[in-house]
Amino acid sequence: MKLLFVASLTLLTLSYLDQVDSSAYDKIVYHSRIRAKKQGPNMCALQQVMGTKKKYFSTCRNWYKGTICGKKAVVLYECCPGYMELEGMRGCPAASPIDNVYGTLGLLKADITKRYSDISKIKEEIDGSGTYTMFAPTDDAWDQLDGTARKALEGNVNNELYNALHYHMVNKRLVTKDLKNDLKLESMHNNQGLHINHYSNGIVTVNCARIIHANQVATNGVVHLIDRVISAVGSTIKEVINSNEELGSLSAAFNVESTLLEKLDQPGHYTLFAPTDNAFDSMDREVIERVLGDQTVLKAFLKYHLLNSMQCSEAIMSGSVYETLEGSNIEIGCDGDSLTVNGIKMVLKKDIVTSNGVIHLIDQVLMPDSAKQVTELVGGSQSTFGDMVSELGLSAAMGAGTQYTLLAPLNGVFTEEVMSMDQRLLKIILENHILKLKVTLSELYNGQLLETLGGNFLRVFIYRTAVCIENACMVRGSKEGSNGALHLLTSLIKMPKTTMYELLEADGRFTVFLSLMESAGLTELLKQEGAYTVFAPTDDAFDGLTEEDMTLLTNDVNALRTILLYHFSKGVFLNGGLEGGVTNMIKTIQGNNLQVLSVNNSIQVNSVNVPSTDLMASNGVVHVVKTLLYPGDLPVGREELLLLLRRLIKYIQIKFVAGYTYREIPLTFIKRIITTTHIVESVPEVKVIETDPSLIKVTRVIERQPTVTKVTIEGEPKFTKVTRVIESASSDGEIEEITKLLGEGSEVKVIETDPSLIKVTRVIERQPTVTKVTIEGNSTRTIRKKPIVKETVIKEDPKVSKIKVIEGDPTFTKVTRVIESTGASSDGEIEELTKLINEGGPGITTITKVIKKEPQIIEGPDFSQITSFKDNPDLIDAESERITKLIQRGGSQKRAAVRRSPAGMKKRVRLVRHHSKPSQ
Repeated sequence: MKLLFVASLTLLTLSYLDQVDSSAYDKIVYHSRIRAKKQGPNMCALQQVMGTKKKYFSTCRNWYKGTICGKKAVVLYECCPGYMELEGMRGCPAASPIDNVYGTLGLLKADITKRYSDISKIKEEIDGSGTYTMFAPTDDAWDQLDGTARKALEGNVNNELYNALHYHMVNKRLVTKDLKNDLKLESMHNNQGLHINHYSNGIVTVNCARIIHANQVATNGVVHLIDRVISAVGSTIKEVINSNEELGSLSAAFNVESTLLEKLDQPGHYTLFAPTDNAFDSMDREVIERVLGDQTVLKAFLKYHLLNSMQCSEAIMSGSVYETLEGSNIEIGCDGDSLTVNGIKMVLKKDIVTSNGVIHLIDQVLMPDSAKQVTELVGGSQSTFGDMVSELGLSAAMGAGTQYTLLAPLNGVFTEEVMSMDQRLLKIILENHILKLKVTLSELYNGQLLETLGGNFLRVFIYRTAVCIENACMVRGSKEGSNGALHLLTSLIKMPKTTMYELLEADGRFTVFLSLMESAGLTELLKQEGAYTVFAPTDDAFDGLTEEDMTLLTNDVNALRTILLYHFSKGVFLNGGLEGGVTNMIKTIQGNNLQVLSVNNSIQVNSVNVPSTDLMASNGVVHVVKTLLYPGDLPVGREELLLLLRRLIKYIQIKFVAGYTYREIPLTFIKRIITTTHIVESVPEVKVIETDPSLIKVTRVIERQPTVTKVTIEGEPKFTKVTRVIESASSDGEIEEITKLLGEGSEVKVIETDPSLIKVTRVIERQPTVTKVTIEGNSTRTIRKKPIVKETVIKEDPKVSKIKVIEGDPTFTKVTRVIESTGASSDGEIEELTKLINEGGPGITTITKVIKKEPQIIEGPDFSQITSFKDNPDLIDAESERITKLIQRGGSQKRAAVRRSPAGMKKRVRLVRHHSKPSQ
């Protein structure tokens, strides 16, 4: 038993090693033996095309389809090569007797080849010593040979027939595993070449003649039966093109592109599908002239007819795709005895073997996409779009010499409702399907904006397995032409006209959701520019919600923001962009993930059905849900809130952790705009500032005759102190002393140049930024300085108060006191102050501050409580003091008291660390 196991293992190992070293032909024969094992030992299963004598050791694909070249095939069982039958026994239990090459010809029933060997004196070689490989034509192969050629051979047996048989022989033994693909052998006739091709489907050819029975071993070599008589070749593809009378037009085209023609004169393994003159004559003359007139297009056109491999017709058993030298693919197949290209019978003459490849003559011209105009790329599945573009006059708009991209919806998109639209409206819609530039699939990226023929801009969304443009997603089939590209879409593109907020408000089903967004201070998220996805709960999701419930939700802002922001995600996620059949994890602004599943054109989020999807807005997309969503792994810390949420959310069991508090979510993604205006006197001049929320701009407008003062603040104002106005007589000496105290580099501005008013301003900057100072009518100066805090005290004088001095760019944590002189200020005073700031005269002073993206919010003054005054100068003191108190109430409650430093000393700045609340 042990010896039997060892013997079996040895046979299995040898069989495995033999398979590793075997060729594609050997593997196909091996599988044929397996299929026929029930018929007895050493039997092989073959397929024979009905109505012909062609038999094949079949691939699995052909075997299970039961067809070869589209024709029905019947199964035959024969002895595998090298074996024979014994009378009265199943299968083929006997090995064929070994004889010399001449005797083996008789064994294989190659009687005509054996007879020709006799009369041509080849017998003397193959019947004696030596080693040979003979590719022996079958009797059917000799019968298919042209009668005139065969008579010529038989009429000169000592020369012509002798040489012909020698061309079928090699003076070494080569079995199929030695016959590698693209191998070139030297025949025994003047060492002329034999071209061997060994294909993956197991077919082996020699000069495109198929080996139908291989590896019949002889004492002095091996015999392979082939299905046709082969002849010596010496011409290159170039030489055949230039000499064949049917290829005059092709020759002319190749001579224009001479570099490619020269390549076909060099050694290689090429296949050329050569259009005949009749094929060129059937082309539109304008197309021919366009192709021949453009060197790039012509080169692509010719390369599309070439393969960088030798594809003989006998190796084609079914349709297969091959890459052309142009770069795109063509399908080569067969229909019975006919060869097809891209599914069309067009091969007139096949297997013209050359020294560097094979030529098949075709009766149609092959036109690659790269040689076509963009409008010629439209195929059958988009024919309605192509027809509409032509009928509505849009083809004429795509002039010659310009590049375009067509976003072509499939025919099914053009429903009866679409086709019944007003033609002008339909034209506008289709203009948005034509881009003003050529954009290939590989050039698209997420967030890209594409300008259309109608002047609109389309957004591009890139996903793992999909590419979408606005609401329409692409399907396979993109093409690239000479002046444009074509992409196929699943729907018509709809240009969004409203924001998400406007969409939800107009819909009417989201009143509670919008109310909660407002209470949470998140409404701006629905309005601002950007790219967001929101799963918006309808009012049904809040069914039964009472005023007490609303109060409970809105009292805890952090909890409310956590719940609402779990419905939002940065990025536009369309149904068509989700990968089907798998759970797509989408990160929310709140931080946890949504689990989105797309199946059969519908989606679920956290196992909740989404009844309506892909409501497009200018700043994102809205998906409608009928229940509130909540992170499954996020607990609730208050029992009353837990009860409310469990009443609203039933698809999960929300956890309770006593004392748990929601973390504060920084609203850095929201762009805040706060505008406060203080009108002192009514004048038609208005200055409006709108910008990114990361900017804080403070504009002060004061003219010689005080009219309007307008302060506009965008973002969170950072005023902590605004000093009061002091009226005091000022002299030249006071001004000079103020200037000395301020020091070099200080900023002194004359805001109002009325002789009775002087204002001195110093500001502090916590971090170095940019100060932009603009005087209307003059130039703009930008000053960059390190923040230096300095306190300057003017010598004690009842007329002058202490002034805070800060060098650098204003953050407006300190705005200085303003000193007004009751006496007339001299021209010298004004001039000296003017020199300090290199500005002067009446006009408008603008101070602009740039603040980083994450500003700390500091309570500022309530400007709405500031009243106006008109012509009564007596009210200035009282009004100034009242304003100062209002500002101090609004901005100083949460700051530590600032102790005054002794006169003449610098004040130490104490940095205060603000501790955040503990989060989850």
